[in-house]
Order: sequence, then structure tokens, then C-alpha cells
Amino acid sequence: MSAAVERSELEQGAPYHVSHHTHRDVSGGWLRPAVFGAMDGLVSNLALMTGVAGGNVAPSTVVITGLAGLTAGAFSMAAGEYTSVASQRELVEAELDIERRELRRHPKDEERELAELYIARGVEPELAREVARQMSRDPEQALEIHAREELGVDPADLPSPLLAAGSSFLSFGIGALLPVLPYLLGATVVWPAAVVALIGLFLCGAAVARVTARSWWFGGLRQLVLGGAAAGVTFVLGALFGTAVG
Repeated sequence: MSAAVERSELEQGAPYHVSHHTHRDVSGGWLRPAVFGAMDGLVSNLALMTGVAGGNVAPSTVVITGLAGLTAGAFSMAAGEYTSVASQRELVEAELDIERRELRRHPKDEERELAELYIARGVEPELAREVARQMSRDPEQALEIHAREELGVDPADLPSPLLAAGSSFLSFGIGALLPVLPYLLGATVVWPAAVVALIGLFLCGAAVARVTARSWWFGGLRQLVLGGAAAGVTFVLGALFGTAVG
């Protein structure tokens, strides 16, 4: 709807619709490491504990195994996530330094490059050159535009390695703690730990599905099936290994 039509409808009292909508944060941020941390903690520690329990060992051994898996996994997840995000950030910052240097040394070439990007996207050449000229007046704004157009990143919103590592550590620890809790509360067999962990997997999968606008029951059921399959396989293998070793 053009401005003239809107103005005419307003003058005549005619109703009109103005669309307002928002989008979810799809850039990752804390959500990805937190979700994967919790999922990994639940599945890996449940599978580890059921595998050991399948070997017909004492409940105290299963508890020690679960706590060791929790600690080792949480630190491993945090270290891996920190290294991954830090490396990604360092790469982006190195490319931004190159772009910043080119903007300082060859501003006209960079302005022409930006205009060509807009032309390639269907903007009329004259308009594209004028937009590029105005965008290039401020060096920081020019850097932001070039970073978005050429690198697909926002220089002011780079991922934080500490945030990613902390999210992974906490979420993995919480997820890995669930199958240990029944033993800490007095359980002597593995099935209560499996039930608690599978419920946690279903809830976690359902929560993620809600965030991504997918079916909550499908997301929860998918995680429950995957986690249950992993636990079942490791329990059978643990039983076989326990029999063979014993």
C-alpha cells in the first residue's frame, strides 16, 4: 500500500491493516550449546550408566560411573565449545581486520564493490551507486555493511566463547545429573534412572520443538526414542561384556 493510498484512506475513515510481526532469534547464541549440552548429558550419561549396570555391578559402581561421566563430559563439552567458538570468532575478526584495512586504503574500490553487490541483487545501477556512496560515509557503518554483505556476520554481535562454554558446561551437567539422581536417592537398580532420564529427554525435545515452532510431541518422542535406543544397546553390550569378562 502506497503512502498516498494510506493517506486517502485515513482521510476517508477507511480501515487499513498495518502488519507487525517479529522473528525468533535464529543466530544460535546460547540456545545451541545449551540444548546440545543437555541432550548430550542425558543420552551419554544414561548410556554409560546402563552399560555399566548391564555388567551386573554394585549400585555404588554405577553411581561413581555416572558422577565421573558427568564431570568429564561437562568439562569436555565446555572446552570443546570454547575452542570451537573462539576459533570461529578469531577467524571472523581476522577477516574484519582485512576489510577494515581495505576500507581505509581503498575506500572508492570498496564503495564500488558494495554498489556492484546491490546491482547483482537487482537494484538499479544509479540507485545502487548512490546507496553505496551514502553507506560509505561512516567507516564503521561501511564496515558493518560490508561484513553483513560479504561475510554474513554482524561485527557487533559475534558469539561469545565464554557464554557458549558456560552454557554447555551447565546444561551438560544438569542433563547428566538426571540419571544419577535416583541412585543418589536410594535406588539400587537401573530402571528408575532410565525412566527419569527418558522423561527428561522427552521434555527437552518438546521444549526445543516449541522454540523452533515444530510439533512438541514429535520433538519429545524423537529424543525419547533416540535416547532409549542408545541406553538399550549399551545395556545389552554391558551385559554381554560382563558375562564374558566375568
